[in-house]
Amino acid sequence: MSGLFEKIPMKGVKHVVVIASGKGGVGKSTISANLAVSLARDGYRTALVDADIFGPSIPRMFGLEQAKPEVELVKGEKMIIPVEKYGVKLLSVGFFAGANQGLIWRGPMAAKTLTQLFEETLWGKIDYMIVDFPPGTSDIQLTTAQKLDISGALIVTTPQDISLNDARKAASMFNNKGIMVPITGVIENMSWFIPEQHPDERYYVFGKDGGRKLARELHVPLLAQIPLVIDIGQSAEQGLSVFNLKHNGIIKAFEELARQVANILPA
Repeated sequence: MSGLFEKIPMKGVKHVVVIASGKGGVGKSTISANLAVSLARDGYRTALVDADIFGPSIPRMFGLEQAKPEVELVKGEKMIIPVEKYGVKLLSVGFFAGANQGLIWRGPMAAKTLTQLFEETLWGKIDYMIVDFPPGTSDIQLTTAQKLDISGALIVTTPQDISLNDARKAASMFNNKGIMVPITGVIENMSWFIPEQHPDERYYVFGKDGGRKLARELHVPLLAQIPLVIDIGQSAEQGLSVFNLKHNGIIKAFEELARQVANILPA
């Protein structure tokens, strides 16, 4: 097979898991980053690819905005060496563009660049490659689905009805006959607010159990409900994972999410 639908031979990568949402602002990149760290902490060989070409956030979340991947010559071809932190191999277009540099590309150019990130990188053996998609359903998602053998997609939503509507659109893309990527489960983010001074209290500021409703509609499991804690955003700004926090509820939520993913997609 050749052309657009030719698969990239990702030798050594056992599972490619894409993290998707229908809209921005639901914490998809935070979920992607901390899921990858959680899997690495469990002993799995883990990679994280920032597929948000126009708004890469993974370098900042890992405190690696100044990082520049090294290049190694392999059989006469230049290959990228992923940056590594917290036991996770990382790659983002943000490593190659300035932190404040906007990329003014049409969709095909962005898709070609993403393909090169997968194709021209020395990944080695990887149990779980997490791919952090941009929001929506664009060339990036379509190209990745056509170019990679994807084990499963995780749909991220908040409990709000407007977020659920957009998440349904993301799910419908994966169920499209031309794509057919299995949906592994739903992750509900910002499920409830926990005040710092009252950690045992819950406030459902965005509604309740919207992710559970979506999971039932899609006939897939609700893999996690992640509380809204101010420290998560602050830690990401400082390049820290949730495991640098002292919030046991958040840590347990991501540990359980990693276990769920590993149980459904065994390494």
